[in-house]
Amino acid sequence: MAEASRLIDERIAELGDWRGMLMGRLRAIINQADSSLKEEWKWETAVWTSKGNVVGMGAFKQGVKLNFFKGASLPDPHKLFNAGLEAKASRAIDFAEGSRIDEAALRDLVRAAVAENAVNR
Repeated sequence: MAEASRLIDERIAELGDWRGMLMGRLRAIINQADSSLKEEWKWETAVWTSKGNVVGMGAFKQGVKLNFFKGASLPDPHKLFNAGLEAKASRAIDFAEGSRIDEAALRDLVRAAVAENAVNR
């Protein structure tokens, strides 16, 4: 197992609560979205890359955040982005305990982010 994947496993396990379970579920959705994605560990957090940074995932006291590095450039027909809407480049999705996850829409958003990196390197 790669070092980054091991560190992500450890972060999920050390949380030991709903945030860890949610992070595991989000991780699986992200990894299923595109085979070119690589798990990395940057800034003490999980980051997926494909020709550049795609999405980062972190746990906070009140929830879990997915930060799309080029989110401002992505179509969001399902209105998943709910945080960082004023940022110039990034957009985020904040998940609280019990948040509903539209898995298909999230996979599509990840795929769009991968495609954005492939086009705009």
